[in-house]
Amino acid sequence: MVKRIETMDKTPAASGPSWDYSKHAEFYRYRPNYAPKVIDMLVEYTGAKKTAGFKVADIGAGTGNLTTMLLERGFDVTAVEPNDAMREIGIATTRSYNVKWAAGTGTETGLESNKYNWVTFGSSFNVIDRELGLKESYRITPPPPKPAYFTCMWNHRNLSDPIQKTAEDIIEQFVPDYDRGVRREDQRPFLKEHSALFRNICFIELDFDVDRTIDEYILAWQSVKNKYWDLDTKDGQELFGKITLEMRKALPASFKIQYTTRAWTAEKAV
Repeated sequence: MVKRIETMDKTPAASGPSWDYSKHAEFYRYRPNYAPKVIDMLVEYTGAKKTAGFKVADIGAGTGNLTTMLLERGFDVTAVEPNDAMREIGIATTRSYNVKWAAGTGTETGLESNKYNWVTFGSSFNVIDRELGLKESYRITPPPPKPAYFTCMWNHRNLSDPIQKTAEDIIEQFVPDYDRGVRREDQRPFLKEHSALFRNICFIELDFDVDRTIDEYILAWQSVKNKYWDLDTKDGQELFGKITLEMRKALPASFKIQYTTRAWTAEKAV
C-alpha cells in the first residue's frame, strides 16, 4: 500500500532556525538513534496506546530519527522542522508512513491549539528559548483530563567509555574551554521552575552500545553544530581537521562505544 506524507507550510518563514543546519543534515544518519526501550517506556507512561486518537507532535524533528521511532509504533505524528535540508531528508526517510511534516520552530510551531497529546523534542530543546518552547507545548496540548505530555530527550556520549574519553581528551587539547551546553544539563530544575505549565516530572535514562568504524564516528561528528568549529568557515574546517586527524591516530579502525539516552517527561498542569 502506498503511504501518504502530507506537508504543511503555514508557518511564517520569519520563524526559521536559530542555527542553519543545512550543511550538517546529511550526516545525521550517522548518529545513533535513541534507545528503543526508552521510547517503549515513555509510550507506556503516557498511556498512548490506551487513548483513542492519540496525536504526537515531534518538534525539531530534523531528519526524522525520533519521528521514525514514533511512526514505527503506530502513532499519528506531525513532524515540525524549520531547516529545509533536514526536513527534506526527513520526508524521504519517512515516505513509507502516513505522516505530516510542517515548517515551523519549537517556539512557533504553527500547529493547532489543544490538539496534540504528546509533544516531543529529540535533541532539539537546547537550540530554542526553552521557556517559549514549553509555553508553545502547553498551547498545542489539550487541557486535563485529556492526556497531555511534554518530553525532551538526548543521546549523550558516555564519557566514562574509553573510546569516548579518548575522543574527549583530544577535543580538549585543541579546545580547552569545550562546553557541551544545555543539552548536557539536568532539565528537572528548569521544568520545576515552570510547574504551572507541566508538572510530575518523570526521568528515564538507559545506556546502550553501538558498533562503529572510525569513519562512521567522524562522520557523526560532522553533524555537530557548535561555536568551536564552524565547518562553514576555513578556520572551523582546519580545527575540525586537526581534531579528527588525532582521533584517527588514537582510535582503532572499528570499536564498540556506549551512549546514554536521557529523557525528561512532564504532564500538563491544569
